[in-house]
Amino acid sequence: MLPNRMQLSRTVEEQLKKLKGYTGVTPNISARIAFFRSIESDFRYQPEADYNINGNLTLDKITWLGRTQDVTELLLKHNYPELDGKQLQQAWAAHVEHGIASLRNTKNLMNFLGRLN
Repeated sequence: MLPNRMQLSRTVEEQLKKLKGYTGVTPNISARIAFFRSIESDFRYQPEADYNINGNLTLDKITWLGRTQDVTELLLKHNYPELDGKQLQQAWAAHVEHGIASLRNTKNLMNFLGRLN
């Protein structure tokens, strides 16, 4: 299970905040989209790599994941059955970072929506 309080890296937080400024899409929604985009790709988190989750934006799991909480946790447990707690949070954060890469240069909402196809 993911911990109840979760955070991302500072870099990803900055990207999510910029994206919100350009599109109005809140960081938690963008993070959800980024996570699922990353899961759809072949990206896999490497647990032996020390992934830093040093951001200041610490939110409850339900705020980050919303209605996707159960699906998100199932996908993480399916892909990383050996991980739990903090390591699953790092995997989630790594997937958000990977998935946001294709969205971070979006300059308006229409462009953002166009990239979701």
